[in-house]
Amino acid sequence: MAKKDKKSKTVEQKARVAAKQSKKAAQKEKKVRSKGNDDSDAEDVDLESVLQEYAKQQTLFLKVTETTCEPPSPRASATFIGSPSNSNELFLFGGEYYNGSLATFFNDLFVHLIDRGEWRKITSPNSPLPRSGHAWCRGGNSGGIYLFGGEFSSPKQGTFYHYNDFWRFEPSTREWTRLETKGKGPPARSGHRMTYFKNYILLYGGFQDTAQQTKYLQDLWIYDCLNYTWFNPVLPPATQKPDARSSFSFLPHESGAVIYGGYSRVKSTTIAGKQIKGANQGLRSVLKPMVHQDTWLLKIVQPPTDAVPNSLPAVRWERRKRPANPPNPPRAGATMAYHKGRGIMFGGVHDVEESEEGIDSEFFDALFAWNIERNRFFQLTLRRPRGPGKKQQAIDRGAGKRGRGKADEADLLRNLAALENKGSIANVDDMDLDIPVRQDVELTKPASPIVMSLPRPRFNAQLAVQDDLLYIFGGTYEHGDREYTFDELWAIDLGKLDGVKQIFRREVEDWYGSEDEDSDSEDGEDNTASEDEDMNDETSSGVMLPREELDTIPALAKNAIAERNVGPEEEEPESAVMDARPHPRPFENLREFFTRTSNEWQDILLEVLRRGDSAANKAVKELRKEAFELAETKWWDCREEITALEDQQEEAGIGEVVSIADRGSEVGGSGRRR
Repeated sequence: MAKKDKKSKTVEQKARVAAKQSKKAAQKEKKVRSKGNDDSDAEDVDLESVLQEYAKQQTLFLKVTETTCEPPSPRASATFIGSPSNSNELFLFGGEYYNGSLATFFNDLFVHLIDRGEWRKITSPNSPLPRSGHAWCRGGNSGGIYLFGGEFSSPKQGTFYHYNDFWRFEPSTREWTRLETKGKGPPARSGHRMTYFKNYILLYGGFQDTAQQTKYLQDLWIYDCLNYTWFNPVLPPATQKPDARSSFSFLPHESGAVIYGGYSRVKSTTIAGKQIKGANQGLRSVLKPMVHQDTWLLKIVQPPTDAVPNSLPAVRWERRKRPANPPNPPRAGATMAYHKGRGIMFGGVHDVEESEEGIDSEFFDALFAWNIERNRFFQLTLRRPRGPGKKQQAIDRGAGKRGRGKADEADLLRNLAALENKGSIANVDDMDLDIPVRQDVELTKPASPIVMSLPRPRFNAQLAVQDDLLYIFGGTYEHGDREYTFDELWAIDLGKLDGVKQIFRREVEDWYGSEDEDSDSEDGEDNTASEDEDMNDETSSGVMLPREELDTIPALAKNAIAERNVGPEEEEPESAVMDARPHPRPFENLREFFTRTSNEWQDILLEVLRRGDSAANKAVKELRKEAFELAETKWWDCREEITALEDQQEEAGIGEVVSIADRGSEVGGSGRRR
């Protein structure tokens, strides 16, 4: 009897599913018939006139203004950078926000004053029009910030417009200048990347979207900041170069620039749902997503000093070996920020499985440092702040003495004031005395909360580095067909890794779906009785995803990520080279490292200068400055290995390592005891 009931239930379930499918088909047919009236976004919106209206409104601003404001509204595909002229400033420009129904594009420029914890909005009569997917970078030797391209679309994203304008922003005056270059420049695009090398601005890749198809680009353009010209280097036919891609990492290098990763869609042929090689007649051609993991070095050799004016530099691409210990699995939406010979990567997304219902994606909250020279990745983990060492304890004791000294000074002032008023020192406590108070306390911004966990998983977060601090703004998270844009800013000290500071944070805004999503949600409610219980967490359109679902990743998924990251070791990309230069010690900060090794670095620098016969031209102060730069490069180059060694020693109960030679007269032993 039980089997019969079960069979009848199965028949009824199939009948319900068939009825729902026919209902969906009728709804879609009805929508197609009325598309000319309801969804006429592609035909009715003239983007040229819309942008002209934006430009007209821009001219209403008579001068550059800067006003205090609230933190920026949520946005994706914006640009975020540390000011090259002021280490206390971060700039954020443009971006877009999509709420499931309409897309909004921005052209507002914000500056974040780090020391005050304050946001300011900058308006200008001459600034780029609203856009997202653009790129900007520092100007290298020429200073300033350079911006190119980007995209704009109609509210329902039926039509797209790509920019090919080129701008320079001066951080000190807050002024934009549109650069009208000589000759031909790069075609319009978005999703490209830019970086700098000496007096050149480098631009590569990106895509052009016409709503019907997406074309990925692989052209390289170089802008000469001295001659105000773009040029597209012509490479020999047999020369290798990176494949077309967007959303990759493009970082500066002492020889030019380096490329890592990226995303594109490549043509593939399928038959009966299977992917095969070749392209025979009768096969369906589809575009498959591809996450790139290759690394390229762009070498640029400037023309010699005696070359004819306007000579072009020599350019060539060199493919590097695959980096050691790369993030596993490969991920898109994780563009790096440059920091002292390293690329800092956060987050990303990996498409786990593509089915008829869509793509199942896995999001990450891991933080990595890519050592560019050694071509190796290191995963960065947060560390609990250590207790004060012996040196810090000695400093604190000194501070206590100074505090007692200040108290003694205050008592002395009170006694002197009592004598001047012809009173008795014994009655000084009962006297109303006007004693000058020295103001030693500086006004500081309120302390930001610090957490010992990285920000929530996301992709396409905007990263910027300023004064050894990594700043993470925004980012996107997806759940089903819904897309959530974070509106928050976090800071991480890349030297200490002692927590994540929350600069500001707002709750995720609601998602407003289309009519199709509404009907899908209704069908989902009908199917809950007959389908798996895993779908019970679906929400109807216009309702924010529950907080507990957004904040957590299932434990099984995290374990799977950990298991993948502990896979077999990658092949070492380059042979190890013995480095005889001074090496940092565990628990030694940069200042202590340079104090200990300053003479050795100056000797190394003098030896290099003697080979070039330029040692006599350097002043002592200049030598010391360049020696510090060498020591700083070495300290950051070894940072991940020293951090791992510190963790091992802390587990073994070793809190501080001090050599006997450095302790001087405090050397222990029987002599000291006597």
